[in-house]
Amino acid sequence: MKSGIIFAMLSSLVFSVMNALVKAVSFSIPSIEVVFFRSIIGTIMIYCMMRQSKVAFSTEGIPALTLRGILGALYMITYFYTLSKIPLVDAIILVNLSPVFVMILATIFLKEKLSKRTIFLLPIVFFGAMLTIKPFNFSSYSTDALFGVLSALLSAGAAIAIRHLSKKHHTYEIIFYFMATATLVSIPLMWNNFVAPSSLEYVYLTCIGVVSLLGQVFLTKAFTHENAVVVEVIRYIGIVFNAMWGFLFWAEVPDTLTVLGGMLIIGACIALSWKKKSSK
Repeated sequence: MKSGIIFAMLSSLVFSVMNALVKAVSFSIPSIEVVFFRSIIGTIMIYCMMRQSKVAFSTEGIPALTLRGILGALYMITYFYTLSKIPLVDAIILVNLSPVFVMILATIFLKEKLSKRTIFLLPIVFFGAMLTIKPFNFSSYSTDALFGVLSALLSAGAAIAIRHLSKKHHTYEIIFYFMATATLVSIPLMWNNFVAPSSLEYVYLTCIGVVSLLGQVFLTKAFTHENAVVVEVIRYIGIVFNAMWGFLFWAEVPDTLTVLGGMLIIGACIALSWKKKSSK
């Protein structure tokens, strides 16, 4: 098996562990507080990496870097909230809508054209999302699931910003603005509802910060050693890992509509990815 494929699978496994840790600690710690600890740990670690690699802060492009930071911060807040409120695999399926939003936003802001096949597949993805969200049930679950869709949209916005910023800014600097902004945004939001973590919860929160960075390292290595489209497709194995953790630790069993909706979303996104590859 190629090393790039192994790294892609490892990144999916590591990120699924992070998701499970977030869900576990969110039963007693507010999700916004989890965002704070995840962000401040990430900020310290990425700053140390910048110092070690002698990456200097830019004096230009600050507004764009700040916008990327805000989008990333809001993405993390809505993502962690979704993880804390609905079954693990359901949340991951909804977050995997982000490639579709990337294509739509790229058309609007980067003037990239949508192919006929993409236009055909988008309604399939939308229908799959509706099956997963279940808007016809009018329950709190449906409302919480909408935050998963919002996190996918914010993730796509952050991805578009990264694509623009990566031409002039170092990856470490872009990540630093993301982590630092998320830290600053989360402080006032958690101020009145702060819950002092126990010793075990501090361990969980620290692990979330470290594990997420490890997952990012594996993902970067995957993109270095393998075709980007192949990596993106292989990352869908993360849904299986998350479903496994959800079943083992919380006895979460996806219902028929969630499974069907997930299959439609995954299948359409894979088709969109392969279409992109064939057009190069």
